[in-house]
Amino acid sequence: MIIRDILTIKEGNEICAISPNHTVADAVALMVKHDVGSLVVRQDGVMVGLLTERDVLRGLNQHGGNFMTQTVSGMMVTEPIIGNPDDTVDYVRGVMTENRVSHLPVMEGDNLLGIISFHDVARACLNAADFENRLLKRYIKHWPE
Repeated sequence: MIIRDILTIKEGNEICAISPNHTVADAVALMVKHDVGSLVVRQDGVMVGLLTERDVLRGLNQHGGNFMTQTVSGMMVTEPIIGNPDDTVDYVRGVMTENRVSHLPVMEGDNLLGIISFHDVARACLNAADFENRLLKRYIKHWPE
């Protein structure tokens, strides 16, 4: 399975985005409203960064309550690790695990196709394992004697 397949079958593949000039409080409210763990940071329609739950927690720990009034541009990751739609799920799982990345923008050239989460990757792996398990059980059940 490749990442393009995950984007195709993923429910709610809407890209939630925010401007780098908005406050972290605005970003948190948007994450809660859309029940997402990351926001694409866009300026003039171009992705300039990614803000994740982990970035928010890190900022809160470093800056305390004043953190919520800071701009997204000060907390976002400006060069996030990105995926290609033709990357395999196994490859992306490894990249996300090694780099401790929970959300991965999927780019085709300069075009942002979507964001996949580690949860999306785990679900795809479980579905593939379940399918393989059912095939093996069927094969064993009809084993010639």
